[in-house]
Amino acid sequence: MARELISTAPGFDGAFAALLETQREAASAVDQTVAEIIADVRARGDAALIELTARFDRFTPESPEDLRIGPDEIAAAAERCDPALIDALKLAAQRIRAYHEAQKPADFETTDADGVRAGMRWRPVSAAGLYVPGGTAAYPSSVLMNALPAKVAGVGRLVMVVPTPDRVLNPLVLAAAHLAGVDEAYRIGGAQAVAALAHGTQTIAPVDKIVGPGNAYVATAKRQVFGTVGIDMIAGPSEILIVADGDNDPAWLAADLLSQAEHDAAAQAILITDDPLLARRVAQAVDSLLKTLPRADIATRSWQANGAIIVVEDLYDEAPALVDRIAPEHLELAVDDPDRLADKVNHAGAIFLGRFTPEAVGDYVGGPNHVLPTARSARFSSGLGVLDFMKRTSLLGCDADSLRRIGPAALALAGAEGLHAHGLSVGLRLNMPVPGMPAAPTGDPGD
Repeated sequence: MARELISTAPGFDGAFAALLETQREAASAVDQTVAEIIADVRARGDAALIELTARFDRFTPESPEDLRIGPDEIAAAAERCDPALIDALKLAAQRIRAYHEAQKPADFETTDADGVRAGMRWRPVSAAGLYVPGGTAAYPSSVLMNALPAKVAGVGRLVMVVPTPDRVLNPLVLAAAHLAGVDEAYRIGGAQAVAALAHGTQTIAPVDKIVGPGNAYVATAKRQVFGTVGIDMIAGPSEILIVADGDNDPAWLAADLLSQAEHDAAAQAILITDDPLLARRVAQAVDSLLKTLPRADIATRSWQANGAIIVVEDLYDEAPALVDRIAPEHLELAVDDPDRLADKVNHAGAIFLGRFTPEAVGDYVGGPNHVLPTARSARFSSGLGVLDFMKRTSLLGCDADSLRRIGPAALALAGAEGLHAHGLSVGLRLNMPVPGMPAAPTGDPGD
């Protein structure tokens, strides 16, 4: 049974704090192993990838070229898939692409009152790597969510890596890669795949940024290569928080809670309501649905260990502060006026507005990205988007007149900081002395 909290009960603050502090992921002592794998790939390249693939994925590539999933294999995958699924993927891709097109930033340039030109331009990273989980976790929707923003951003080379235990690969994952415009794909996974993307091998050229979820080894590898390449985020177990009034179908809410609980035993599902009767009925509906779900074992462990139902007196007054403290990955607002409530929320990865917007629709065809911050990191970070594959460069331009106007202040500040060459580079152009230095030389030294 999930824990139950009542905001008016003695000890609520302590119980709520304990809920936030619950350790949902066991500490994983894989740092040394991952460091050794990365070092091996850096030193031996393709040979290390072949050996590590044989060890962890139970098949031995015949050659470095065998690591590659060729374009013909990717294109042919769609023909092995149910046409209805391909149509669903196409609809999802269309909606995801359209949403992310609207995120593209514009360059700008201004000239201020001093005559100084200042501006900013945006450019995509040249190459990005997409890690796709394999084995039992085959998520073509995640391929679309990670690849399409990169392509919208203008990334010229998008590389997908995916483990293929026993050389088995979900054709729908390849179909999604084809739809999204993936340029290269390799049948490698784990820390070794991250190392190959970051440092390159004889067969795989390095990328500039790595995105996509993975297990503890993948997450640790991403941490260790950060700085050599950029990364999107370190994703933790999935989360959902539902704020619901009494005018809801308990079965709907129960299904929404379990939609995240079934991901992982470490996932978390929380309901906040001002209706005690609804709270009881949702708990009962969860118990009923758990008897029918194919992934009931995972969902049950998640609900019992990490789930919670919180009853408050005033939903619009109390819930926003609780939401901000939780800073959930997914926030459903199943209330009469979801916009009013959403306006009061500052920290959430994604907000789903109204009773007819289950989080699951956002996982597939809504349009906004489903790669979102977890573990309360929505307090300071955002979901994946086009800007994650772009970087901005500032532009600055002075002419002689504008430098005369602002240069003396730069001279003064350079002198105050004791950085005399800084001051000299301005002073020479202005024929002005640098504070703390002899008079600047004039004329051509060769005269």
